[in-house]
Parts: sequence; C-alpha cells; structure tokens
Amino acid sequence: MKPALPRRRTGIALPPDAPQTHIPLRITTGKNLLMLTLIGMLVACHDQPPTVVAPHEVVVLPAQTISSSAQLQLPAELQARFTTPMSFRVAGQLLERRVHLGDKVHRGDILARLDAVDAEQNAASAAADLSAARQHLEAAEKQWQRDTAQAQEKLISSQQLEQTQDAYAAAQSQFKSAQARATVADNQHRYTNLVSPHDGVITAELADTGAVLTAGQAVFSLAWSGATDITTEAAENQVTKIQVGAPSVLTLSALPAGRFTGHVREISPAADPQSRTYRIKVTLDDVDPALRLGMTGVVAIDTGTNAAAGQAIRVPSTALFHQGDRPAVWIVRADDSKLELRTVTVSTYGERSVTISSGLAAGEKIVVQGVHTLTAGDKVNPVAPLHAEDFAS
Repeated sequence: MKPALPRRRTGIALPPDAPQTHIPLRITTGKNLLMLTLIGMLVACHDQPPTVVAPHEVVVLPAQTISSSAQLQLPAELQARFTTPMSFRVAGQLLERRVHLGDKVHRGDILARLDAVDAEQNAASAAADLSAARQHLEAAEKQWQRDTAQAQEKLISSQQLEQTQDAYAAAQSQFKSAQARATVADNQHRYTNLVSPHDGVITAELADTGAVLTAGQAVFSLAWSGATDITTEAAENQVTKIQVGAPSVLTLSALPAGRFTGHVREISPAADPQSRTYRIKVTLDDVDPALRLGMTGVVAIDTGTNAAAGQAIRVPSTALFHQGDRPAVWIVRADDSKLELRTVTVSTYGERSVTISSGLAAGEKIVVQGVHTLTAGDKVNPVAPLHAEDFAS
C-alpha cells in the first residue's frame, strides 16, 4: 500500500474516514474572477462585426479649360447711333403737336407748329418791300438805258449820265437788300413748322402745347432709324483690354435665343466724373426688326487671344488650399474616390476665381467647399453644388 498523503488545509473540515483519493475543492480568489470577466468581454467584442463608417459628402466641380479667346462681359443697352433734340429755330407759342412718344416719323413730316401770325405779317411786309424795290430797279434800269443812248448822240452831258448810273446802282442794291429780307422773312415763317430731318422714332416729349418757347428750346427727341449702337460702361481696369474694332456678341434679356454680332466703334477717351467708368459703343453688323431701343442685355467683347489660355483652368477661389508655402487644391480621385491634395501653379487671382496654369487636367473633380476640413486619403462621396451659379467665375 501507498503511504497516506498528508491532508491540506482548505478551510473545510473533512471526516476522519474520507478516502485519500478525494480531489480537494479550490476556492477562486477575487483576482481570478476579474480575469475571467475580462476574458469574457474580449471574446464577446471579438464576435461583433466591425463598425463601417460611411464616406462623407464633398461638393465638387469638374475642372474646365478656359476658352482661347478671352471675352469681357458687360451690361449693355440698345440705343440709336444718332439722337437729335428737335427744336424750333424761332421763338413763339407752341400751337400744335402732331406726333407723340413712340411714333415713327419720316423725313419731311411736320411734327409741330408755332403760332405763325407774326411771321406771316413779317413775310408779307418783306414781300411788299421786295416788290417795290423790283419796280424801282426796273425804272432805274430804263432810265439808264435812255441816258446811255442820248449820251452817245451828245444830247446829254456826261455828268447827267453818271447820275443816272449811280441811281441805277442804288436801285440794284436796294433790290438785293429787299430780296434778302424777304428770304429771311420767308424762312422765319417756314421755321414755325417743326419738320423731321430724318426717318426715326420719337423718344421723348419735352414741351407741351400752349407753351411759349424760345429759339432752340427742345420739343421732341428724335432717334434716327438705321444704324444702332450698343452702349456699355467699362471700369478703368477693363477699358485697357478693349480695342476699337474688337468683335462683340450681344445677347438680350427680351430675346434670349438671339445672338447679335457687332464691333467696337468708339471708346471714350475720358472717364465719367461721377461713375469713373468709360463709355463703350458697339455698332451692330445687321439691324434686326425685332430690336427695340432701350432693350438691355450683356455684350461679350473679345479682348484678344491668350496664348496660355488653352491649357489654363479657372476654379472658384473657395477651392484654393495650400501645401506648405505653395497653393494647392483637393482632388477626388476617380479610381477610388479618395482625397488627394495636389499643388498647382496659379497664374492670375480674380475676385471670385483663380486661373491655374499647371497641375490640373480637364475633367478632374475639384472640391470647392469646406477645403479646410479635409484630410488626405479620406474616402468621400462627391456631389454637385446645389446652386452652381454661386461658384461661377
């Protein structure tokens, strides 16, 4: 037989007859319980699926190259090339207006009349003086002819012939003077009618019937038919880019489907003292009957060809970031939709946009909003801006 093993103290009394092969009971301490609990928690966590983080959305726009022909777009208004203030050459009371605002008139039409009573009396008096001077001249001429014939026959003295010649010359001068006065009086009478010098349209009424007008006081404003101008204003940093003869294209708000071509005809040499802008006039190549004076729109003036513009890309200023001391933009890669910070070369800075000469390719998606909250390598969901016009250059 094997010798009996000594009993271990477990804190539990064993009966004296307990067999020696009995497995002793072990009491787990608090440290062991804590370890078991942690192990169970780790096992439970390992069994749960990992949490998937959805890519956040970023606002992007595709990179687009700038057209090789640079254009300057300015607000414009359609106006007649020639506008004449219509006025009487003589003073008088406005008796009648025969046309009104917006009426089309033709050359030779009478637009208004003055009270012509005084002018008629003056013309009649001048005509009477002219008739008397003509009769006096005819009599003096006959007397000069008789005296000349008698002087050849030695019937009168040479002194008497000289007196007859002087009288005849004076009669001629009186007739010419009376003739001039009659012409002026007749003109004064004709000037009581306001006659249109050209075909056109009445664009303003500046005097009312019954008003006593002075000579030269405007009654109407007449816009000539034919040549039509587009007028616009350019700032001092824009006018230097515009040349006389530059091709232009007009689009009107009232006729959005139409495109009307023209050329710059005139550039004001001095700025307006109040607005500090320069007046630009563009003449249309063809006059469309649908055009109406006063229509407004936008005129795109060609400012020349930029050699580097064919490869340049214009992006909103909000897309510009930095990498160190160099400008950069965030690109959403097409293959994995992850962000990439790429350095670029900026050629020009504008108010709302920048022109990038290198570093980008046409069609790449550029982040245009919230660029200061992004991290390289993040996977994102590119979306188009809600209002694309907010990012227009």
